Amino acid sequence: MNPVHKKFSRRARVTTGGAVLAVVALAGFGAVSANASAPAAKPAATATAAAAAGATTTSTHLTIDAATKAAQAALDAAEKENQRVTVAVVDRNGNTIVTLRGDGAGPQSYESAERKAFTAVSWNAPTSQLVERLQQAPNLKDIPGTLFLAGGVPVTAGNAPIAGIGVAGAPSGALDEKFAQVGADAVAR
Repeated sequence: MNPVHKKFSRRARVTTGGAVLAVVALAGFGAVSANASAPAAKPAATATAAAAAGATTTSTHLTIDAATKAAQAALDAAEKENQRVTVAVVDRNGNTIVTLRGDGAGPQSYESAERKAFTAVSWNAPTSQLVERLQQAPNLKDIPGTLFLAGGVPVTAGNAPIAGIGVAGAPSGALDEKFAQVGADAVAR
């Protein structure tokens, strides 16, 4: 037996070993706690660069007030003729600005109005004209988000499309498009 062990009783060795383990455990816990409470390292600075002249463009968008005015004018025109429709106005990128669902409009009219508006602004043409283009290029109808039924008209500024108005729910696309045009005309006033 080791002479050092002879000097200590078994109880003393166990007590000393336990104390050493406790000190080591506390030291480890303190190091972990110190790390957890230490301030986080600052992320590396991100590089930025200014765009060169001519590398950007500015686009014109319909305001929420103008979009609401257009949608309300289209809905009012439909209601005067006892038609239950939904009107959607989308921006140049096809994002919905405002949608008004008239009293009694069918559930399918909501999505149809948005898709007609999207289609009109995408091609800068009334959707009734685009229906005719399908005869030459039938695969146009396969483009996601589009709907080639009459009822959508574009809104332009400087001959560039800035919004689309779509109406759905009347018994014919011609009526839908008539109401959409009333909405577009309201923006021009």
